Amino acid sequence: MHITQLNQECLLHLFSFLDKNSRRNLAKTCHRLLEVFQDPLLWSLLNFHSPVELKKDNFLLGPALKYLSICWYSEQVKVCNVEDWLKNSFQKEFCNRHENTVSDFLLDVCNRSLTLCGCGHVTDDCIVLLLRSCPRLRTLRLENCVRITDRTLQAVPLHGRSLHTLHVDFCRNITHAAIEALRAQCPWVRLRAERSANMIPDSRPQKKAVLEKASRKWVQL
Repeated sequence: MHITQLNQECLLHLFSFLDKNSRRNLAKTCHRLLEVFQDPLLWSLLNFHSPVELKKDNFLLGPALKYLSICWYSEQVKVCNVEDWLKNSFQKEFCNRHENTVSDFLLDVCNRSLTLCGCGHVTDDCIVLLLRSCPRLRTLRLENCVRITDRTLQAVPLHGRSLHTLHVDFCRNITHAAIEALRAQCPWVRLRAERSANMIPDSRPQKKAVLEKASRKWVQL
């Protein structure tokens, strides 16, 4: 029996063992296998490990998507995780291109669970738009997303009504005040913020020293 004589269910099962590039290459061999590649049921799970993968034509975003994971870390995208005040103009332009790629991709996503790990170019604006566009989103993990701030937590009561789980571990620009405010406003949300509020925020060391000095002055008064 030739592979194209198998029924759709068997072909979907075979395709499920292949990575995205292999699926795309196999789909180019004939119309029958292209139909399998274009079946939304094949794309219920998507994993990405670099910004470049988001721009490839080797996957399908469809109504069957249940889980999306975008995970890359500092050793893969080192520039994006550098503090903004340390970046030169070339590095900032490089990060802006990544930011636009991720933002455009997320606006096309409507799913129930989203993981963004180590994405140094994901912004508050992007997450707010995502919450507005995906009212059924139940799980959101933003681990080590260094540009996420209190604004994202403040948007949850307004736009994340279906959200049940939120992880913001190692997000250095989130404060204790915002964490406690969200827990008070949305007690049903399982919020986890390991180490976030205890990390050094994204501000120049000189500014931080000035603020600490001013605060001590007010305490003395």
